[in-house]
This record gives sequence, C-alpha cells and structure tokens, in this order.
Amino acid sequence: MNENTEKYRAADLEGLAREILVAAGLEREKAVVVASGLLEGDLMGATTHGLALLAGYVDELENGEMTATGNPEVLSDFGATTLWDGRYLPGVWLTKEAGLEASRRAVKFGIGLATIRRSHHIACLGHYLLAAVERGDIMLIYSSDPSDSHVAPYGGVSALMTPNPIAAGIPAKPWPILLDASTSITTAGLCERSHREGKRLPGKWLLTPAGELSDDPAVFGPPQGGTILPVGGLDHGHKGYGLSLMVEALTQGLSGFGRPEKPTTWGAAVTVQVIRPEAFLPMEEFQAQVDWLVSACLNGEKRPGIAEIVVPGQREMIRRNEALRSGLTLYPGVTESLVGLTKRYGLPLPTPIGTERKAK
Repeated sequence: MNENTEKYRAADLEGLAREILVAAGLEREKAVVVASGLLEGDLMGATTHGLALLAGYVDELENGEMTATGNPEVLSDFGATTLWDGRYLPGVWLTKEAGLEASRRAVKFGIGLATIRRSHHIACLGHYLLAAVERGDIMLIYSSDPSDSHVAPYGGVSALMTPNPIAAGIPAKPWPILLDASTSITTAGLCERSHREGKRLPGKWLLTPAGELSDDPAVFGPPQGGTILPVGGLDHGHKGYGLSLMVEALTQGLSGFGRPEKPTTWGAAVTVQVIRPEAFLPMEEFQAQVDWLVSACLNGEKRPGIAEIVVPGQREMIRRNEALRSGLTLYPGVTESLVGLTKRYGLPLPTPIGTERKAK
C-alpha cells in the first residue's frame, strides 16, 4: 500500500467530515460533535477509530441504523446517576453529552455517572478525556458492543465478548494521564485492517478455533471463527478476561440491555463516570500526589535500549499537538474513502498543505 505524504489542515478535514454527515441526514449540531470526535482519533493516532469510520457512519445514517435526529430517552434519574436509552443516536455525540451530564452531577455530588443503552458506535475513547482533565476532573469510560463477539472467555475458544475498552483521564503535570486501552490484546479494527492489507499482526494475538496461537488476521472472525486473546494472552489472560467481564457488567448490566436481547445494530453500551477531586480534598493536595507520581515515572531509571519512559497519553498528545501545528497525514486509504464521499455528495476535497499555490 502506498504511503501518504500529503498533509491537511485539521480544521479543513473536520469541516469536510461535518458537511458529509449533514449531507447524509445528521442534524448539524450532532454532525459538529461527530466530525470533531473522528478527527481527534486521527490526531491522537487511533487511525482505525478516526476518519476511517466516516464512510461506515454515513452508510448507517443512510440505511437508518444510526438515528439522525432527536435526543436520548431518560430511563432513570437518581441523584448522582442517570440511565439513557440512546435510541442508536450517534455514539460520539451521546458519549460527549453523557460526559457533560456526569460532570454536572459531579459538581453537586462529587461523583457523577451516566450509562447509555443502545448507543451507536462511540469511536476513539481517548478524545473524550481531554475536556475533563482540562476542567480538573477525573473521567472513566467503559464501553462494550452487545451486537458482536470477538473475544473468548479465558480458557475457551468461542467468541463471546468484544474488546471492551476502558479509558481514564487524570489531570496531572507535565502530562495528563490519558489511558485508552482494550481489555483484549488488540482491536477488531486492527485485525480487519491487517487482513485487508495482507499483513500479519505484530504478535500471535489470535486464537484459532482449535486453540492454537496465530498472527494471521485471516483466522479472525467468521467464517474461520478465530478470536482475539484477552490482555495477558495465554499466560495471564485471566486478568484481561476479568476486566472484560467487569466492563460488560458496568455497561450492559447497568443499562439493562445487552447480549440476552441479541441486538444486531452496530452499537455500544456505555458508562461514563466523572470524579471531582475537590469533593475529597483541596485540588492542590490531589495535584501534588499525581504530579509527583508522573514525575517519578518519567524520571525513573530505564532498562537497556529504552530511550524514554512516558505516561499513557503522552505520545498521543505530542502527536496531536504536532498535527494541529503542521498538518495531519491520513492513514493510507482514508483519503480515497473521503474522495468517494465527496463525489457522492458533491463536496470539494480540502487542498493539501503546500499545494495551494500550485493549484492556482
């Protein structure tokens, strides 16, 4: 596959994604949020969960699987907590709204929690954390998809769960802690992309139906029936398995809608929790603890061959800052996907940085 070298202004790509979503029928208010969320995925390096998803979202809007208008239904409202039926509205918009609602409740109660059933796909979890840590809040996000199965219980070979990511944002200096990690070794998106590109996975992260390890993405999913190993692999996969069960309970369990209902729509069950440190102690005391911890990590003695120790999210923030400053290079194939969407809706593709004069 040819490597892309062209760079685009982030604002131009975000604007294009927004107008494509509007043309596909999504309310403009929601399109603004979804376009920003997809762009953030690419800015932070989560290229399987960025603008690569746009064409799929558009198809879901056009076939009615993603709800284009309206609001979630409030099913429960109890003090610090709330439960919504997302009605398969865009998951990126729903999750942002849930984070804001949890934050409002945390102001009053110290902790706020919002759970969503029947959300559509929520893209890159890491980007939701940025606004929370800038406010000085801790944010935790859990997500699962009851319509699909990619991960077997530890010791088994039959797919039951999805990669079930966990995200955590913690305000700290010089870098906030921004964790976004699946409870499986890798994601379904990376397996599918690697298969399309004819590549092997970086490690033997898959299990064949016969229980054998494999790095061949062709064995993943139907019809072969291979599964993704939980975090920890064969040696310590009980840990990832346990975390995955926890995520399913905190999302599908708390929402009352999941695998027993056998949904078929691409979607998510989501729980967003916000904690205000100031409800427990003065902010400077909390900050002193986490800042010391981050500093100790960054300045710790390194093992041979390691150039630097980083905290979760540090490399993503460096990448994001550089892309916002100098332009974003899209993953191979994404530009072609965007070209197809611009032709479908009669919209212009942004001009790469540095080619404006040539175009004139």
